[in-house]
Amino acid sequence: MDNSQINLKMFRHVELDTEKSEAVVRPSVTYWQDAWRRLKNNKVAITCMFFLIFIVLMCIFVPILSTHSYTEQLTSRTNEGPSWDHLFGLDDLGRDIFTRLWMGGRVSLLIGLVGTLVSLLVGAVYGGISGYLGGIVDDAMMRIVEVLVGIPYLIVVMIVSMILGKGMNSLIIALCITSWTDLARIVRGQVLSLKESEYVLAAKTLGVSPIKIILKHLLPNTLSVIIVNTTFSIPGFIFAEAFLSFVGMGIQPPNTSWGAMAALGQQQMSYYPHELIFPALAISLTMLAFNLLGDGLRDALDPKLRQ
Repeated sequence: MDNSQINLKMFRHVELDTEKSEAVVRPSVTYWQDAWRRLKNNKVAITCMFFLIFIVLMCIFVPILSTHSYTEQLTSRTNEGPSWDHLFGLDDLGRDIFTRLWMGGRVSLLIGLVGTLVSLLVGAVYGGISGYLGGIVDDAMMRIVEVLVGIPYLIVVMIVSMILGKGMNSLIIALCITSWTDLARIVRGQVLSLKESEYVLAAKTLGVSPIKIILKHLLPNTLSVIIVNTTFSIPGFIFAEAFLSFVGMGIQPPNTSWGAMAALGQQQMSYYPHELIFPALAISLTMLAFNLLGDGLRDALDPKLRQ
């Protein structure tokens, strides 16, 4: 067919439909919106998140609403098994294990959250400064980190306990002294790779101070790594508290924690296993939930997987 045979009857005029034309354009999705979308698709991570919310709510409200005090002793019913009145049974002093479990959860989760928050603040700032300044300052700061990493935290706990006495405050201080070092090294590595970026060079050219560059430009761009590391740090603190309380260096009576309950339950395990099973399950399931949620966050926040 040549050009002489082409006429307007062979074509149909189509009106411009702005609504349809807008519909075919992919909507703009921010980094955090895309991360939340991918996290929602991870059923395991979402289930763990709701499970942890449930644990936190139970730790808050059960000790308040329970008809049994966590220190109340029913001496005539010691080591009694689970019943409708005492769902998890009674311990060797006749105390309600159900109420004590959630009261102990307050302590264990508080130590995990406070310790992680302190480690987050110290480690992020320390690593950011070290990576940004570089050179001799970076070498000196990293040598300090290596020295702290080489000190077993059990020795630190013993020294702090001797000075301040055993209890939650000394336990948090002892665990926080060395716990921030891993995050500091991770943030330092991220900052070293980001500090030559165009936006950082532009900020330097405009005369922005180094501390503002670290806080406003470098640390926010390492936020995904920090969030994932924080999620994995919480179960680490919970396990450390449980272990130290189990060996008698943590929470002291009449206060309680999951580790302290497991230590008492271990002594009665042969004859009254319910005294160990419930705190051990609480520790295991909570740590597992935090780790699986951390895996989900790591996948959701990975920019290489963004679509």
